[in-house]
Amino acid sequence: VQLQASGGGLVQAGDSLTLSCATPGRTFSTYAMGWFRQAPGKEREFVAAISWNGGTTYYAESVKGRFTISRDNAKNTVYLQMNSLKPEDTGVYYCAVKDGRRAAVAVAGSEYNYWGQGTLVTVSS
Repeated sequence: VQLQASGGGLVQAGDSLTLSCATPGRTFSTYAMGWFRQAPGKEREFVAAISWNGGTTYYAESVKGRFTISRDNAKNTVYLQMNSLKPEDTGVYYCAVKDGRRAAVAVAGSEYNYWGQGTLVTVSS
């Protein structure tokens, strides 16, 4: 299973970025999906998650109000719109798929079965 994350880059504090995660060749329209990140020297942490139909979303407290997760099932793609970026948002961002049709959204990385390769986001101060 291949997940392709893209959209990372180097930005300044206060800027915006939109990450995309595509699942070419396979539809995940009935699966929950999430975004996680890992900063240098730190453990991977939950960022946001979305249910299979987009009706439920969860956010880490640190990004609530600044980030928005969404999905386009027709395109097999999930997005992470990141606004008002801060230096502490720097890290490699991973998208993930939780197996199980219409399964509940999860915040624990251990509940996700498929992971993308990650895209680097660097926010300078």
